Amino acid sequence: MRLRTKEYEAYLFILPALSMLIVILGFPFVMAILMSLNLAWVKSSLLGFTFENYSRLFRDRVFYNDLIVTFSFVVSTVGFHLLLGLGVALLLNMEIKAKRFFRVAAILPWTIPDVIAGLIWRFMFDPLSGIINSVLARLNLIQLPITWLSDARLALPSVVFAEVWRGYPFVMLLLLAGLQSIPQGLYEAAEIDGASAWKRFWYISLPNLSRIIMIAFTLDFIWECRRFGLVYNMTGGNPGHATEVLSLYVYKNYFVFFNFGYAAAIAVVLALIMMLISFPYLKASMKEL
Repeated sequence: MRLRTKEYEAYLFILPALSMLIVILGFPFVMAILMSLNLAWVKSSLLGFTFENYSRLFRDRVFYNDLIVTFSFVVSTVGFHLLLGLGVALLLNMEIKAKRFFRVAAILPWTIPDVIAGLIWRFMFDPLSGIINSVLARLNLIQLPITWLSDARLALPSVVFAEVWRGYPFVMLLLLAGLQSIPQGLYEAAEIDGASAWKRFWYISLPNLSRIIMIAFTLDFIWECRRFGLVYNMTGGNPGHATEVLSLYVYKNYFVFFNFGYAAAIAVVLALIMMLISFPYLKASMKEL
């Protein structure tokens, strides 16, 4: 009886947080599904259960373009976040002078909201008054200003560059915590056996970081799929649809074109993609419970 009472007490403790999650996340998700099926918050002439909004996705060239743009953006940013985050984490894990200062400096980009970061980088990429063209011109690397955000070939890489700078500290923090949890004795034993720095990294650091890397990849992938503020403030999806990610397409359909049901359908599909990506992480987490 006492064990059952303790179990009930545990459920009571998590009940407030669970209720908040249901209200904040569950209700909007359910309403999005209903809206996508034309069952809620739609014009009276469209009332009635239908999959028209989902079938429209297969005919929408803009949706396919934005899906490719989103995939390119997410894969690029997450990949660079992992590479840069791991590199910086390895450096900050070393015994160097002013280590605390460098750790704080490395975290600073992550403290800037993506909306503000988008504005900062838009001004920095400005072809006339931006600091990037100014520095390149002073180094005699360019003769004419480069229209970073107006060129369809350069706009997406520019946005990716800005998001890599802003978002890598999150991955870096996770990997740094993982590196510090590895017993130092493993490295000392490997060094005594004559293992090089590369072998110590390959056979000790990476295997012990595998779970942290999976967590960082999953969470970062989900968050980058939802990235909106930085892209909106840097390019607004322009030029054309060259930088228009799916979250921006949802915004435009809902708040600009007032296609509520179609916007909800896109959001539901994006949510399903993120759920599929997060499934391996959830499966691994459930095994440990």
